[in-house]
Amino acid sequence: MNKEKLKKFKKIFEAQRKTILFSDRIVREDFEVNADDRADEVDQASSDSEQAMRMRLRNREMLYVKKVDEALRRIEDGTFGECEECGEDIEFRRLEARPTATHCVYCKEEQEKREHLNAAGRLHKSLGETITRRFG
Repeated sequence: MNKEKLKKFKKIFEAQRKTILFSDRIVREDFEVNADDRADEVDQASSDSEQAMRMRLRNREMLYVKKVDEALRRIEDGTFGECEECGEDIEFRRLEARPTATHCVYCKEEQEKREHLNAAGRLHKSLGETITRRFG
């Protein structure tokens, strides 16, 4: 991949990372519990539900930050855009659509077929690698 395209991706990743980490400060305020939100059981249940949703969204953002950090590392070491499975170049259109992609389309499809055939394939991806390793 040429240097101009790499610069483009690096700029995108750095902006995304900055946006997510900046939102962390804002999110901390969202997790503060207001006494009015706990007035009765219905308000408390609603508040708990909203807080759980915010936590799930925040966890997804942090998983994405890890992917962005990994992509930035691959840019620095010169392996960005290479498939981790076969070593071939990942098609540029795929990287434009999913910049954190680590597999070419063919290898990703094969990986998804394997996942579908075992118990780990039925787990939510947002749970992280530690759970899938247990089953894989």
